[in-house]
Amino acid sequence: MTGARMGFVGVDTAGSSIMRVFPLWADELGLDSRELTGFDLPTDATDGAYRDVVTRIRDDAGQAGALVTTHKMRVFEAAGDLFDDFDSFADACREVSSISKENGRLLGHAKDPITVGLALESIIADDYFSTTGASVVCLGSGGSGTALSWYLAHRADRPSKVVITARRQESLDHTREIHERGGIDTTMFDYRLLGDDPAAEADAIVAAAGDGALIVNATGMGKDRPGSPLTDDVDFPHRSVVWEFNYRGSLEFLHQAAGAEFARQLTVVDGWEYFIHGWTQVIAEVFHIPMDAERVRRLAAIASAVR
Repeated sequence: MTGARMGFVGVDTAGSSIMRVFPLWADELGLDSRELTGFDLPTDATDGAYRDVVTRIRDDAGQAGALVTTHKMRVFEAAGDLFDDFDSFADACREVSSISKENGRLLGHAKDPITVGLALESIIADDYFSTTGASVVCLGSGGSGTALSWYLAHRADRPSKVVITARRQESLDHTREIHERGGIDTTMFDYRLLGDDPAAEADAIVAAAGDGALIVNATGMGKDRPGSPLTDDVDFPHRSVVWEFNYRGSLEFLHQAAGAEFARQLTVVDGWEYFIHGWTQVIAEVFHIPMDAERVRRLAAIASAVR
């Protein structure tokens, strides 16, 4: 379906680097259309708004499919019945990050457990957790945080402990349900509900994580809304890997880590690799084209040139 357009369901799609990158990628991949259609929805969009977007993508013969960012879980929740089938990850995680079409059927996919894994593998060694004994703190239990936890549970080199935080009990319960539904041993997870002073409580969790810990901002703060899940007084563990899932926005969490990078010997990483793998995996699904490592490297180089 190389002649059809690709869609992008997000909050502020016009501000994403992909709007500059996609036409160049389309040329590299030999796609007939260089157009990327943005579908903007607020974070508090109604069920009807989600159903309208999915229906428009489904019924437009010129639309090959779409990538979904912030709204992954809500698309599944509000418009799941509009899809003909889901892949196993989408079914288990109750989210849709990729919409594609095949033989007249609308398909939903959850690519995040794959793409977050590919991104993390570019950051740490294959034996990182076994050689360091490091733990993980995942700040946020939404779609991206849950995807990371899913990947870590299936990783050959698994951390001994993963703390997942949330501000709502329902969010933690949902993540635990996904783990149980997927047959994951939940004893490796500490599902932590934050109370009346969430940032200060998150600071304490991060400080107690131990040397070399992987500290992740999966909250959306710093992109979809300003702020950080931590205070400016946070004490990052020595030699920890601090990963901001976002690559654009106010990025307060990233700046907090950068400020302590030298003193605490941190490895500070933004969400650019996650962005690259997220988009290339969905493009492969939408247009039914192979996406091997060499092709991803070429696309990454093109994207970096216009970042």
